[in-house]
Amino acid sequence: MDIYVHNPTDGVYATDGDWVHAVEVRGAERTVYVSGTMGLDPAGAPGATLEEQLDLVWQNIRVILGSAGMTLDNIVRVTSYLRDGSYADTNAKARVAALNGRAVATTAIVVQTLLSEWLIEIEVIAAA
Repeated sequence: MDIYVHNPTDGVYATDGDWVHAVEVRGAERTVYVSGTMGLDPAGAPGATLEEQLDLVWQNIRVILGSAGMTLDNIVRVTSYLRDGSYADTNAKARVAALNGRAVATTAIVVQTLLSEWLIEIEVIAAA
């Protein structure tokens, strides 16, 4: 599988370096679409803080991708659903750390979550 980043600089606004406009995947045999994943521990309890929930989200995504024989390195797209817009920077830092600085196509959306304790939900697309 080959991954190509498309991040034009002419005729479109610039990205800020931790995300790209598009990711092209060639030769992938499998694609996994991960449902919105929350910062819940194995018993279903949410982390007490945004940082704890982000740690749990990324750990949960690791487990889910692992069940498909993939890792975070297979992620080509991330969509984050934030309960509050002020979470954007912390979320971006957690994403960058989880992906070891690898920029992918990403979007963050501010939403009202189903439960007020759920501060963030992240869905990903992975390819192998």
